[in-house]
Amino acid sequence: MPATGPAHGLGPHVVGKRVVVRRRLPGETGPSGGPAMTDVLGICLSWDGTTCVVAPESGPPVAIPLDLIVTGKLVPPRASIRQRVSPREAERHSLPLWPLVERVRLGEWELRTDPAPVGRLLKRTNSCLAFGDPGMPLPAATAAVRDFYASRGRDPMAQVEIGADVDSALTGLGWTPVPGGDAHFLLTSLAHASRLAGSDVDVEIAEDGPRVRVVRVVDGREVGSGQAAVDRDWLGVHGLVVEPDHRGQGHATAMMAALLEWGAEQGATAVWLHVETDNEAALSLYDALDFRIHHTNRYLSPPAS
Repeated sequence: MPATGPAHGLGPHVVGKRVVVRRRLPGETGPSGGPAMTDVLGICLSWDGTTCVVAPESGPPVAIPLDLIVTGKLVPPRASIRQRVSPREAERHSLPLWPLVERVRLGEWELRTDPAPVGRLLKRTNSCLAFGDPGMPLPAATAAVRDFYASRGRDPMAQVEIGADVDSALTGLGWTPVPGGDAHFLLTSLAHASRLAGSDVDVEIAEDGPRVRVVRVVDGREVGSGQAAVDRDWLGVHGLVVEPDHRGQGHATAMMAALLEWGAEQGATAVWLHVETDNEAALSLYDALDFRIHHTNRYLSPPAS
C-alpha cells in the first residue's frame, strides 16, 4: 500500500524545496521479488491532489502519482561550489575594488595599505589579511606587520576569520578586537539574487573599467550609492548606502538590481559582499536576496608596545 501524506511527510509544503521521493514502478519486480522502486532527487515543482512533480538536477521533470509514493523527505540544499572556496581565496576577490592599494605578501598573509584614501580609512584596505600561514614564527610575523604599518604612518591591524587558528593565536599574544569590526562575508548566486531583486531602470550607473558605481537620485538629490567590481566571475559589492531619511523605500534593492544586472553582463556568476554583523537593516536586505554567510571576519589590533 502507498504511504499516506502524514506517513511519508511530503505534501504541498515541500514545493520549491529539495526532496527525495521513493516511488513504486507498477508492473515491475524488484531484486527481492517484490515491487520495483526508484528514487527521484530534485526540486519539487508542484503538488496537487493527484501528482507531485520533481525536477531532477539533469533531465526533464518527473510527474509522480501520489498513490505510487512509498516514502520521501526533505534534503538539505547541495552546497554551492562557491561556498566550498576557502576564506582566503574568497577574500582575494576584492582586488579589483581597490586597485591602487599597496599589497605585500608575507607568506600566505597579505599586508595592505591605501596610500591615498578618499574619505575614511577602510579596515579592509589598511590591514593585514591574516589568513593562512605567514611562513615564519608568529612573533616574527606580528613584528613584520607592526613594522610595515609603522613605516607608512598607519596603525597596525589584522583581519582574521573568527574562530580560525590565527584568531586564537593573535588573541593569545594580546591582540584585541577592533570595536565594530566584525563582518560577515556573504555570498550567493548572481542569477538567483538578480531574480529576487527584480529590475529598476531609475538608477544612474557609471563604469570605470572592471568597476562600476550606481547612484539613486530622487527629486534631483542623490539619496543612495554603491560600488561593485568584477574579478573573474565574482562580482563584489561595496559601500551600498542610502540616506537615513530615504531608507525603507526600496532604493537599496533598486541599486542592487542595477549592480547585479551589470555584473551579469560582465560574465559574473557569483556575488559577494561584507556586511557588519550588527547592521540589521542590511542583513535583512541581503537575506531577502538569499545571501548566505561564507565566513565571518574580525579585525584585531596589537597591544601597545
